[in-house]
Amino acid sequence: MVQLDVEGTLAELTLAEKIALTAGTDFWHTASVPRLKIPALRTSDGPNGVRGTRFFNGIPSACLPCATALGATWDVDLLEELGHLLGEEAKAKGAHVLLAPTINTQRSPLGGRGFESFSEDGVLSGALAGHYCKGVQAEGIAATLKHYVCNDQEHERMAVNSIVTQRALREIYLLPFQQALRICQTACVMTAYNKVNGTHASENSALIEDILRREWGWKGLAMSDWFGTYSTSEAINAGLDLEMPGPTRWRGEILAHAVSSNKVAEHILDERVRNVLELVNWTDRSGIPEHAEEKKLDRPQDRALLRRAAAESAVLLKNDDQILPFDKTKPIAVIGPNSRLAAYCGGGSAALASYYAVTPIEGIRSESQADVHFSQGVYGHKQLPELGPRMKTPDGKASGFLFKVYNEPPGHPSRKAVDELHLVSSSGFLADYKNPKIESPTFYADMEGTYTAEEDGTYEFGVSVAGTGQLFIDEELVVDNTKNQHRGSAFFGSGTVEVKGTKHLKAGTTYKVLFQFGSAATSHLNPRGVVAFGPGGFRFGGCKVLREEESIAAAVDLASKTEQVVIFAGLSGEWETEGYDRDHMGLPPGSDRLISHVLKANPNTVVVIQSGTPVTMPWVNETKALLQAWYGGNEGGNGIADVLYGNVNPSGKLPLSFPVHLRDNPSYLNFRSERGRVLYGEDVYVGYRFYEKTRIQPLFSFGHGLSYTNFSLSALRVAVSPEKHHIQAGEDIKVSLVVSNTGPVAGAETVQLWVIPPTSSSINRPVRELKGFKKVFLKVGEWREVDIVVNKGVATSFWDETRNSWVSEKGDYELLITGTGRQDLRFPFQVAKTRWWSGL
Repeated sequence: MVQLDVEGTLAELTLAEKIALTAGTDFWHTASVPRLKIPALRTSDGPNGVRGTRFFNGIPSACLPCATALGATWDVDLLEELGHLLGEEAKAKGAHVLLAPTINTQRSPLGGRGFESFSEDGVLSGALAGHYCKGVQAEGIAATLKHYVCNDQEHERMAVNSIVTQRALREIYLLPFQQALRICQTACVMTAYNKVNGTHASENSALIEDILRREWGWKGLAMSDWFGTYSTSEAINAGLDLEMPGPTRWRGEILAHAVSSNKVAEHILDERVRNVLELVNWTDRSGIPEHAEEKKLDRPQDRALLRRAAAESAVLLKNDDQILPFDKTKPIAVIGPNSRLAAYCGGGSAALASYYAVTPIEGIRSESQADVHFSQGVYGHKQLPELGPRMKTPDGKASGFLFKVYNEPPGHPSRKAVDELHLVSSSGFLADYKNPKIESPTFYADMEGTYTAEEDGTYEFGVSVAGTGQLFIDEELVVDNTKNQHRGSAFFGSGTVEVKGTKHLKAGTTYKVLFQFGSAATSHLNPRGVVAFGPGGFRFGGCKVLREEESIAAAVDLASKTEQVVIFAGLSGEWETEGYDRDHMGLPPGSDRLISHVLKANPNTVVVIQSGTPVTMPWVNETKALLQAWYGGNEGGNGIADVLYGNVNPSGKLPLSFPVHLRDNPSYLNFRSERGRVLYGEDVYVGYRFYEKTRIQPLFSFGHGLSYTNFSLSALRVAVSPEKHHIQAGEDIKVSLVVSNTGPVAGAETVQLWVIPPTSSSINRPVRELKGFKKVFLKVGEWREVDIVVNKGVATSFWDETRNSWVSEKGDYELLITGTGRQDLRFPFQVAKTRWWSGL
């Protein structure tokens, strides 16, 4: 790759070439113009790992803990370090542009992609995102802030009109983008699917041109979300540089006609192309050649970093009687549906094939020096567990199965395989699967292998497809999903609900498994309103039918006989995923019953919950020790074990408020699309701002998190810069205080700085708002002076809808400094005069 003379190149481009450069050519690549040495750029999902160019049978990658887990670290240095790792992973995958981070705001616990964003608070989210992007871009990889803006639900996400006041838009939803750009000027921004106050984000000039480019001074490339472009002239004129993915739907000949008819002025098109060429130059520093081979890293130092991130993200919510940490020399009972499940990431575009994934029980076993006993209790899956990883190829030599592709349907006399792959996962999204020997969109695949039953009993098998599918066990048709199909949530909403069947299997017996799949073109579902994701997808799974009463009784019996007991429960990428929102805040069926019964048998049982967003906990008052462990990435199980056994002192703090009931959350009456719109009726009172204003007690508060040690805050000193006529950089509040570790073990404290507005404020304001934070690690007995600096004007402002600007209003304010304990520090200060301002 070479540095382009942007203006010279722009002058040499033909109209057709300019138009081609404003859209992708396939799912992941931009267009090239070889005669002018303009290369194609490769994009790849994020946000918690770099997938590469393939959803189907892709090259494995490092998987970070999910974004809410990283939000719980409150550690900007760690986020920057992880950004460097993502940059290096992007280079291994040949990706010039990382489609991350996601920094939308979790209005509701039900949001399907809530786990993809850092926090309900814009200061925390923006600061973490900014440092994440600094790390990524230091490696020459373009980071992409997304989804700009108000893409906070999945229901009708491409059509819903997000109706939001200008004040809430600025103070809540745009704030993380604004904060992140203060720290790192990202090379790219991705627009949201939804409308904002009546106009789709991808054709909203007020958002792209007025705020992002003119007011904030951002200079970069604005791209659409995938299939999130809905017009030609409107999107180009509004500032959308790049339509993704390709081939184009809205540019090409349509855009050429728009230019020739003066619906799009040629200088506007030139500006879109100029931003594409500038991105080509920007990414040249990565050294990644065009169409690079995709490779793996999986280095020891990366494993160590991911393990540290998983451990630092865990939030100790309760620890009465100091039950934790566990004693490694004592036996332990491990119970529950997530024990042997590697819930390492959420679902959708955040999901990827990881190099490996450590389950909680594997983490426990690696650290325990005594016996580890297990009891299932209940299942936690939504769809039956994938069968593929428990199968063997027909020759019995490898895990998984053979995947053979045909142009002809089963039973055709001259049927001949045109492709053969060895797969392990029995869930395949074929959006990017291609083979030159496939003659049409209608093709077929046979998946063959064997399965050996571990126990006698009735086994249940399930099939979900974007297409058609039949599952045979020893030539007996057990599941038929070829007719009477009903739409489900699989494959971004293009697949069926899971169809199930049963068969009695004998322990130790090996059975022949055959799954016959027909591509999306064979589906009986009505495709109307669904984005076409290529040839479709398949998923087949199965497991022994569990007799829940007996299984819970066995778990209770084990817990009653064991001193140290831990239950692993929660959600997974099946329950929290792109494409749909959760129906409720509860755990999977049976989990609450299991936890309550085990707690009655052994009140010292530790409960570990894995989820990306809050869940209800009806048993919370019965448990003495509770750990929120999120989706922990490759090293999730090891990170959890490190905290449970005290290798790592937990330091995570909640980046989200956990309500007692769903009805308590501020968006309860205003979530999901109703006749094409969603009203952001809670206005600026999102998350903790709502709970504190209404005095509704959450289950666990934003910023809450315990430690195995104790900290004290003291010696507060505050220096407030004199006010100028206009708010400017350097007009700061400088806070210094001493943080001491007064407890028995080393640990990390997070100091949180809040601003309390004046009682004389001209409008209603939150009780307090987070404006800064700092995390510090301290050995036993160690103390350290911690400094936090915030801009006085920024820290005291709200959005004035009358003046259409930020306003720092005169009055008596107060700084509030909090930490892990209940010892708060306060400092009053004044804003002498009211001032209005705009910009970053």
